[in-house]
Amino acid sequence: MPKNTQTNYNRQLHTPHGLLDLSRPIVMGIINLTPDSFYSPSRAQDENRILELAAEMIEHGAEVLDLGAMSSRPGSLPVDENTERNRLVFALKSIRYHFPHIIISVDTWREQIAEEAVAEGADMINDISAGKFDQGIIRVAAANQLPYILMHMQGEPQTMQDNPSYDNVVDCVADFFSFHIARLHDMGIKQIILDPGFGFGKTTNQNYQLLHALPSFISMFDLPLLVGVSRKRMVQEPSSCNADMALHTTSAAHSLAVLNGASILRVHDVQPAVDVINIVDYYKNVNDL
Repeated sequence: MPKNTQTNYNRQLHTPHGLLDLSRPIVMGIINLTPDSFYSPSRAQDENRILELAAEMIEHGAEVLDLGAMSSRPGSLPVDENTERNRLVFALKSIRYHFPHIIISVDTWREQIAEEAVAEGADMINDISAGKFDQGIIRVAAANQLPYILMHMQGEPQTMQDNPSYDNVVDCVADFFSFHIARLHDMGIKQIILDPGFGFGKTTNQNYQLLHALPSFISMFDLPLLVGVSRKRMVQEPSSCNADMALHTTSAAHSLAVLNGASILRVHDVQPAVDVINIVDYYKNVNDL
């Protein structure tokens, strides 16, 4: 049986566009403003497609939209700052205008991009690098009192899947969280979300070790956990499928994540993830009916 994942952390995150209630798990919808993200239906580059995808996700129950203008798939190279800016700011302005109350996360590691995104209405910063690539991004989150997603990654996207190796992946990620949480607190970050970084410098087996370890991360750090496994290799390999075929395997992994205490599911497919949350919530509370 899953461990008790009762938590004491503040279950409300404060953002410029309202409170984000984590008393039960929520869904973050992925909108990739890129031509090369690994799952092509998540890509949106023209305004009509961006707004269509945003509207569909909101209608299906996404409480956060995560906008990324630079692919971080294994083997990817970073785009230049102007390209990232042009993609991200255009989409952010349009979504904020048409959906003024939705909470928007920006997936970037650059200080200047984050600064401009906040000025255009971004609510959260999702930094895959934990400030390693540009420490100034942490100052942006602190100065604006925004929630900051702290993610573990071994290496960098270009090389992270070249034979990732750990003595113990769970201990390594726990040590990483412990060090960086203290660092973020010292720099003025008050709202931290932890992301173990599934698929970022981990084998499939290591990813499942981390999925097992979610309750221990909650016990150790008492902070909300974000899980991003949607259509990734870790849900493809056990069933010998590809990303296009991996909806059902993604839902299975989401069920395990929610049972083990995940607060946020970062997903390509919003409605199935909402359904998973509803089923798991019903299962966990059946004795109270």
